[in-house]
Amino acid sequence: MSTGKTSAPAIRYSAITFDCPDPADLARFYGDALGLPIAYSTDDFVLLGREGSAGLGFNRLADYRRPTWPDPSQEKQAHIELGVDDLDAAQAWLISQGAVAPAVQPDPDRWRVLLDPAGHPFCITTLV
Repeated sequence: MSTGKTSAPAIRYSAITFDCPDPADLARFYGDALGLPIAYSTDDFVLLGREGSAGLGFNRLADYRRPTWPDPSQEKQAHIELGVDDLDAAQAWLISQGAVAPAVQPDPDRWRVLLDPAGHPFCITTLV
């Protein structure tokens, strides 16, 4: 006798993709920060990752508009959280790689908000 229920198909998280004006540039930033190689690349899309693991994608968007966080006029849309061992050292290194530290820091003793080269906010934290 059928219960009418079907089993869920296998679904797994494979990647997060960020819109940006220059996929190669943003992939270089995150690839260096996370030690991830390029798994796939075209002029308009770059995927970072290793086989069998989730990745990060970067998609060229012709009319891309940078998030204006913390100003809500152009919302951040999404952001990534990166775990670090030392907030100060990680922040200094990420800034040397092209990140920017905005003046607004909601809880700088616990986490820091940075902006990637395309303006996406991301957080570094010792809590992850």
